[in-house]
Amino acid sequence: MFGDLYSDGSGGFGSFGFGDFGAFGVLFGVGSAVIGLGFVAIVVTIVLRSARMAKRGQNPFTMEEDLAYQAMQSRTLAPEKSLEQRLAELDDLRARGVISDEEHRTARTEALRG
Repeated sequence: MFGDLYSDGSGGFGSFGFGDFGAFGVLFGVGSAVIGLGFVAIVVTIVLRSARMAKRGQNPFTMEEDLAYQAMQSRTLAPEKSLEQRLAELDDLRARGVISDEEHRTARTEALRG
């Protein structure tokens, strides 16, 4: 009944392939493939980096927090001691016998130089 509407006899309900969409179909297929390959590349990179970090004893899920903690504990980010605190520390070390009189004099001279 409706099959007579189109010359191929399909009635307009034929199968859709890339040929029915023309250049758009080809571009859509290529674009989808590129996006899919990009996604796969990202996943593979994440898995490989996580495996390398695990071999080094690092937890890839807590690494940022671990690095932040280590930075906070380092002397580099510690607040600078005042000259009075540094000299008192040197005097205490000498009084406890941790450093010699000569080491005390040298360290005190360096502290006073700034």
